[in-house]
Amino acid sequence: MLKIVLFVWGFCLSGMLYAQGLQPGYDKEEFAEMLRINAQFSEAPRMRSLIPQPERSRLLYKSKEIGLVNQWQLWQMGDSVAVIGIRGSTSEGQSWLANLFAAQIPAEGNLQIDKDFNFSYKLANHKKASVHAGYVFSAAFLLLDILPKIDSCYKAGLKQFIITGHSQGGGISYILSAYLKQQQRMGTLPADIRFKTYTSASPKPGNLYFAYDYEQLMADGWSYHVVNTEDWVPQTPFTVQTVEDLPDVNPVPALQVALKKQGFFKRLFFNSLYKKITKPSEKAVDRYQRYLGKFTGKQIKKYYPDFVIPHFAGSNEYVRTGRQIILYPADAAYYERFDYTKDKAKIMIHHSTVAYYYLLFHNRP
Repeated sequence: MLKIVLFVWGFCLSGMLYAQGLQPGYDKEEFAEMLRINAQFSEAPRMRSLIPQPERSRLLYKSKEIGLVNQWQLWQMGDSVAVIGIRGSTSEGQSWLANLFAAQIPAEGNLQIDKDFNFSYKLANHKKASVHAGYVFSAAFLLLDILPKIDSCYKAGLKQFIITGHSQGGGISYILSAYLKQQQRMGTLPADIRFKTYTSASPKPGNLYFAYDYEQLMADGWSYHVVNTEDWVPQTPFTVQTVEDLPDVNPVPALQVALKKQGFFKRLFFNSLYKKITKPSEKAVDRYQRYLGKFTGKQIKKYYPDFVIPHFAGSNEYVRTGRQIILYPADAAYYERFDYTKDKAKIMIHHSTVAYYYLLFHNRP
């Protein structure tokens, strides 16, 4: 009898907490619900069946496929929280163009996507902040559909939103969250709307200056990135750091002045050494912009002929963004359940929502 009373009391308490709405800080049960939601449309049916259905949420709306085969869903969790879920990559090549268009663009600017579609955006205040071009492209389409739904929810009294996505969906979620928070800063969105973000298995969305600004925007427990240590996707895109990524005040100008005071042969030696150190990373950034920028942009133009390939930022310093929640496999049971050695074609075995959901409840303490 006592067990029944405690169960009912716990269930009611849980319902009361969700009725109160969003609170800052990482909430394991809250994130578990996000994984259940993301699994519904980011996994194939067989994999989806391995994760429970959302327990506290109901589906309100599902968008059409837009942009680079992007899609989102609107859910309601409890009485007072709306959930904006962004779908991850699909098997279609068009969807992967969003990932491969990985040269960085300034975090403030315009994308001319179509003749009558110019996306003006601001994602950070720092002049050196730059972001993943493909995720901005995808976010532009999604926002056309998401912003009217936020307005409708707000008018209906629903003012608290969780933005969530797994994998590519998480990468785009960073861009959406930054955009919406900047809109609040500019007074375009009501200040009393509350946004919280949960991403999982997400690629890196931008450079260090973007991360600085984003983490200030979402400070005090309003954005979390959950990572499986065995998952390779959060380590992408590959990062390249150059001297240009340093702040304006840095040792390089002083070093150059000091070198001018040296004798001819010392200057010759140190200039040669400096170039050997700095040139490879500069060339790597050039290659990034050539292949993951201009070349991939031309592939996107096959679907959007009037898309104007943007000017790329001189940075490819990709960094992890948001507060990290790390999932460590607790013991050998995880590796037995997700055994890559049995089929080495399963390169996404540690990346699925199934692996993340398992680790969420079997994590190393």
